[in-house]
Amino acid sequence: MQRTPFCLRLGHLLPYSMSDSNTTDFTNPSTFILLGLPRKAIPGLEAAHVWISIPFCAMSAIAVLGNCTILFIVKREPSLHVPMYYFLCMLAVTDLVLSTSILPKTLSIFWFNSREINFSACLTQMYFLHCFFVVESGIFMAMALDRYVAICHPLRHSTILTNPVVAKIGLAVVLRGGMLTLPSILLARQWPYCRTNIIPHTHCEHLAVVKLACADTSVSSYYSLFVVFCVMGLDVIFITVSYIQILRAIFSLPTKDARLKIFGTCSSHLSAILAFYIPGLFSFLMYHFGLYLPLHFHILIANMYLLVPPMLNPIIYGVRTKQNRDSLLRLITHKGTNFFSFCFGSQTKFHADLGGELVLGPFP
Repeated sequence: MQRTPFCLRLGHLLPYSMSDSNTTDFTNPSTFILLGLPRKAIPGLEAAHVWISIPFCAMSAIAVLGNCTILFIVKREPSLHVPMYYFLCMLAVTDLVLSTSILPKTLSIFWFNSREINFSACLTQMYFLHCFFVVESGIFMAMALDRYVAICHPLRHSTILTNPVVAKIGLAVVLRGGMLTLPSILLARQWPYCRTNIIPHTHCEHLAVVKLACADTSVSSYYSLFVVFCVMGLDVIFITVSYIQILRAIFSLPTKDARLKIFGTCSSHLSAILAFYIPGLFSFLMYHFGLYLPLHFHILIANMYLLVPPMLNPIIYGVRTKQNRDSLLRLITHKGTNFFSFCFGSQTKFHADLGGELVLGPFP
């Protein structure tokens, strides 16, 4: 008689299926249960769910509003139709996808205790999260290339980074993210899940889901390592080399004011890049190498690397950039002028000082 395979569940050896219903529930789960923050982390967690949701909701609102504002400004201002702002628009779209992919389900957990997620929906969320995480890494690399050419080879910038070249770079970055993420999802879909259908997260984190499988998932682990270290690692190396060359060019400038101005902008850009890579890589290493840390810390880090960068990027690349500030003021003033003239007559003129002439360039 053929023996029934066994799997490890909660420290005991149990068969894959003790009944047909159990087989349906675990080896081919129709739904997963998102755990959210564990009760042991915060006493009386149910009563605190609304308060916990406030920073999540606030960060997502800032991310959505800021990135939509950047897209609106670049679309309406012809002077911003240059490679730097095309890459900034790509970054804004990517941040919108990352932040909105987890927000609805996360808030439904905190507000309505709605923890169930369909297996296919879980895989879809997982695909978008990890695909656009890789896409954002590629966009940071492309932006580093744009700044390197603009600072170190300013006379060749317009001939090297033409609009067709920018479009090809953007397409290559998106295709790379989609193709590299797809094998992880296909592998996760074919594993048998017999341990439990509870995911200790507020969203479908890849390694958190794969750990629920009752098969040898080393292929998924090795492929994740390949993507992180061989693909995104190369992005980090390229960004580092680009900024080293940029810093060398900055310190060779003749005036101290120019050096401080561009160095301050570079520092803010580097802080945005670090805010993206450090939490993401730390979360991956915690899961892959089994670092012993409290579960709620895992959950918070996994949410931070998907919410903090989309919130910070519009502030660092948008609000602190003079071109964006002036363009937004110009649009607001233009709307105000039209309304003022409509109310008081066409002879009335509204003047506003926008802070000087708009100067194109990669830095404010």
